[in-house]
Amino acid sequence: MRKKVLILVLLFTILIIPAVQAEDAVEWYIKAQGSASAGNFAEAITYYNNALALDKNYASAMAGKAAALNKLSRYAEAVNLSERALAIRSADPVALNARAFGLFELGQYEAAAAAYDKLFAVQPNNRDAYCNQGYAYIQLNEPAQAGASYARCTAMDPLNIDAWNNEGLAYMQAGNYAAALDAYDKATSISVKNAQVWNNKGLVYEALGRPQDALTCFNKALGIDPDFADAQKNKADVTGKLQFYNISGTITPTVTISRIGTYYTTAAPEGTETAVASPAVPETTGAVGGKATPVAKRTTYSPLSPLPVMGALAVAAGILGTLRRERK
Repeated sequence: MRKKVLILVLLFTILIIPAVQAEDAVEWYIKAQGSASAGNFAEAITYYNNALALDKNYASAMAGKAAALNKLSRYAEAVNLSERALAIRSADPVALNARAFGLFELGQYEAAAAAYDKLFAVQPNNRDAYCNQGYAYIQLNEPAQAGASYARCTAMDPLNIDAWNNEGLAYMQAGNYAAALDAYDKATSISVKNAQVWNNKGLVYEALGRPQDALTCFNKALGIDPDFADAQKNKADVTGKLQFYNISGTITPTVTISRIGTYYTTAAPEGTETAVASPAVPETTGAVGGKATPVAKRTTYSPLSPLPVMGALAVAAGILGTLRRERK
């Protein structure tokens, strides 16, 4: 009878009381990694905590937890934990990346840029990290470094239109408009449906003294997003400049006279772009971009020229002479 009771108690224990699986820190870490890979970051943090409860100096678990904290926008915690992990293992790439990204999201751009440099010493081919560093340098007004970082990013990810756009911004900030135009050419070759890219490309053309090309870009931006305020303003600005645009150089203007006014045109060298001048208006000056731009002087015309007047007088004299002879 006693044996039967013991057997029943044992079966009840097995069936009713859930078994607690004994796991070590590594097993909890593996489970945490699986949850993180599946996007279950809160669950992953629980598993990382279980691993750290068994091994408080488990650097990989700290680094993984820091990365998961970043995914949950808990950036300050991520930075602190990644620092702890790096104090144990200074070359851990996950901890290095987690620290740099946390600083980046906290807006601590100088510290983030330096942290990314430490990451690249261990992991030199992290394209997203180069893009983040480039953005940090733009915020720090260091365009040369920004351009170099974005160039590394786009070299590894040549179809990243946002990276090309920001690389172009870095070159614009540095005043290197030729390089900026090349970046925007790359961006528009990937997609023609990004209004921001077209707007920025238009600004580059404007800086290069090519307002007609700039206007084309602003129109394309507005074709994608008609309410794009920056593109609307930029289009208005460049349209105003085109109205006053004069080609500079040593070519002598030629004058074409018509009944509605005088048009000034130039014979530009073959292969160069020319601006179509608007009908001349009374001489004045207009402020364009802070500079006074002269406007062509209008030529006025008399309704009668000397030759028709002389001819009319001769005809009248002939008629009078004929009348006198007939009277005689």
